[in-house]
Amino acid sequence: MVWQIPENGLTLSLTEPVVILEGHSKRVGIVAWHPTARNVLLSAGCDNAIIIWNVGTGEALLNLDDMHSDMIYNVSWNRNGSLICTASKDKKVRVIDPRKQEIVAEKEKAHEGARPMRAIFLADGNVFTTGFSRMSERQLALWNPKNMQEPIALHEMDTSNGVLLPFYDPDTSIIYLCGKGDSSIRYFEITDESPYVHYLNTFSSKEPQRGMGYMPKRGLDVNKCEIARFFKLHERKCEPIIMTVPRKSDLFQDDLYPDTAGPEAALEAEEWFEGKNADPILISLKHGYIPGKNRDLKVVKKNILDSKPTANKKCDLISVPKKTTDTTSVQNEAKLDEILKEIKSIKDTICNQDERISKLEQQMAKIAA
Repeated sequence: MVWQIPENGLTLSLTEPVVILEGHSKRVGIVAWHPTARNVLLSAGCDNAIIIWNVGTGEALLNLDDMHSDMIYNVSWNRNGSLICTASKDKKVRVIDPRKQEIVAEKEKAHEGARPMRAIFLADGNVFTTGFSRMSERQLALWNPKNMQEPIALHEMDTSNGVLLPFYDPDTSIIYLCGKGDSSIRYFEITDESPYVHYLNTFSSKEPQRGMGYMPKRGLDVNKCEIARFFKLHERKCEPIIMTVPRKSDLFQDDLYPDTAGPEAALEAEEWFEGKNADPILISLKHGYIPGKNRDLKVVKKNILDSKPTANKKCDLISVPKKTTDTTSVQNEAKLDEILKEIKSIKDTICNQDERISKLEQQMAKIAA
């Protein structure tokens, strides 16, 4: 399900999704938005299939259902969204071109242990993995997809059994590793020089983490030199963990904040499905992140559609669906609803202001008397 968060955040609980995407035959555990194309969403389920959707039309356009023989642990897009990499229970790391529907590179037994792996793309096109050795030691490794025979670097960490979840900041080339059940976050810098993966430091706390979320760069407070913010899941609460770099100057620290990926899409969904690629559109954080006006409205108008994905054949899935007159009428109704809601909201605001003015006038009258 895809949900539209209103412009100024939630005031009530949402009960109606904008669109429901139906296509997987088993539970879905992985979803990932395309980094540069509007309304393109990847999902992976326990049916070992990856489906790529055009959310704007509610249609499944690519179905990669024959590439994984076992459970998919995670999926990661590369910087411009032309490739994906996956880690699977069959101990393979795969690099896939989703539009050509072919495996570009593959490594069997990237980590030989039986415990789950993770694989993510880095900005330079290399792949970073975490997993376990045959002796159940936790490992991290760096791979070049053009030659996956041997890793660029392989490090053994410790014998804890928590799966290492990697969070990557492409602006600073720092990877944060959060182990499930650990009470620490370790971070490393990735460079072009040996040993390629450099240990920086460890953040430690008392309570173990059940899961971890990561704030996008544009959500950080640049005035406090904040370089990362995590959301640590406890049994009954969610705790923000803020990482800052101490600086004496109050000026903007441009070495900490190079231009970062903004919210604007570089491509339309149809362009990407037709074969175009584009790097993320970068924004400066010098004056903090300023959201664009009505940045959500475009998505609402594109997403409220009644067509459901029905095709199963690959040739059908790749073809972009044609818009029908029904779609137009649904869109028009949605626009009308949107306008009526806005009018009601403006009327309510005016009523509130009228009441406030009359109260202030009464107070003025009392003071004057």
